[in-house]
Amino acid sequence: MTTEASADATLTIDAKLKQIIAEQEEIFVRRQPGSRRLAEQARQYLAGGVTSSWQITVPQPVWLSHGRGSRVTDVDGNEYVDLHGGYGAALAGHAHPAIAKAITNQAQNGTHFAQPTPDAITVAQELARRFGLPSWRFANSGTEATMDAVHLMRSITGRDLIIKIEGCYHGHHDSVQVSVAPEEEDAGPRERPSSAPSSSGIPKAITDLTLIATFNDLDSVARLLDEHEGQVAGMILEPVMMNAGIIKPEPGYLASLKDLLHGHGALLTFDEVKTGLTVGPGGVTRLENVQPDVITLAKSMGGGVSVAAIGGTEQTMAHVAGGGYEMVGTFNGNPLAMAATRAMLTEVATPEAYQNIERLRQRAAAGIQDAIDDNGLVAHVVTAGAKGCVVFAAEPVTSYRGFLGVDDRYSHAHWLFQHNGGVFLPPWGKIEQWLISVQHNEADIDRLIANFASFAKAVSSRTVSSRAVRTED
Repeated sequence: MTTEASADATLTIDAKLKQIIAEQEEIFVRRQPGSRRLAEQARQYLAGGVTSSWQITVPQPVWLSHGRGSRVTDVDGNEYVDLHGGYGAALAGHAHPAIAKAITNQAQNGTHFAQPTPDAITVAQELARRFGLPSWRFANSGTEATMDAVHLMRSITGRDLIIKIEGCYHGHHDSVQVSVAPEEEDAGPRERPSSAPSSSGIPKAITDLTLIATFNDLDSVARLLDEHEGQVAGMILEPVMMNAGIIKPEPGYLASLKDLLHGHGALLTFDEVKTGLTVGPGGVTRLENVQPDVITLAKSMGGGVSVAAIGGTEQTMAHVAGGGYEMVGTFNGNPLAMAATRAMLTEVATPEAYQNIERLRQRAAAGIQDAIDDNGLVAHVVTAGAKGCVVFAAEPVTSYRGFLGVDDRYSHAHWLFQHNGGVFLPPWGKIEQWLISVQHNEADIDRLIANFASFAKAVSSRTVSSRAVRTED
């Protein structure tokens, strides 16, 4: 194949992919005039016209009216199979009877006391049973939970430095807003990633306290521990990365990581805010049979109500119980959150619910992979329990640097096809995952598959001529 032919093929593919996106964005905007009007009105009163920067999406934000079961409806009356799931929080689906009953009953009996209520004991007992860590405290968001985890590791060890994984997101407090999604020019050498601030407002003095390692690479952690001997308090990581699609740990990685850290007097925190209940009843901790010193949970555990939890070993949490670290918060363990979480753990996230999710996971993965194969796309499906995504790359991605090479235009085009076809997925292309809730059914999954097949056919049919050029010698 000549260089000229290759360039022509690339230009053809780029132009036609751009055309597909433009067509789908035009359909997207046309069918949601109410969302457009609200977005314009909101800009007068809400910064950026939304309530979170992650809601600023192209071509426009989606304003929702209500949700029931596995579906959500936008302000224009368009109904969607909801596989967005509130970025993984809606494992219960919407308006689940058990969650609605628990919230209603508690609301009628008071929503805040700043004192413990009996449900907190039930929740802690159930979390201890599922995750194998005996002692717990509560917070209100994943950011709060991971902030406490970092503080706790530093307090116990008396050390300042922490290690985090390049490409992992752990909330938006200073210590972890480092190398979350760095561009290649900011990321530093592959063998020695930089501590790059992930937003403005993060002082260099803070980023210097956070060292960056590579996922699935024990040597990168060992190097940091050796270079900063006796200075590293601990390491925080997602045991399955979920800010870069889905990247799973290689066999033995998590267990060896724990041994490595403990060998240097450092602690290990699993951030299971996103994996938690979604990958299984006891998260990655239970699946991999590796117990960290600290674990953080949030999102799906509250059935849609904002709540978080920090669990730890007896030795770790004794530091909290003895006053060595004050884990505080006015709304921690508030009765409304505890009631919803109790219902989620005891009535919603049941063995039967996980069996149904597993059936649907297999159906989604097989159906989408068939469409990939039938249309000759360079892509593959990755799933982890209730979560899944399509990675538009030939080879498995094992770390953030591999993820950087994935072309997110395909992910954006896929999102548009799904949305215009009545399936609501997270908008951030290749970064996020779909979520199968306990209320989804086969018809919901079949719509996901059918929309993907339409997308795959459109992409492949529009690139046939360029593919022919690329295969010429």
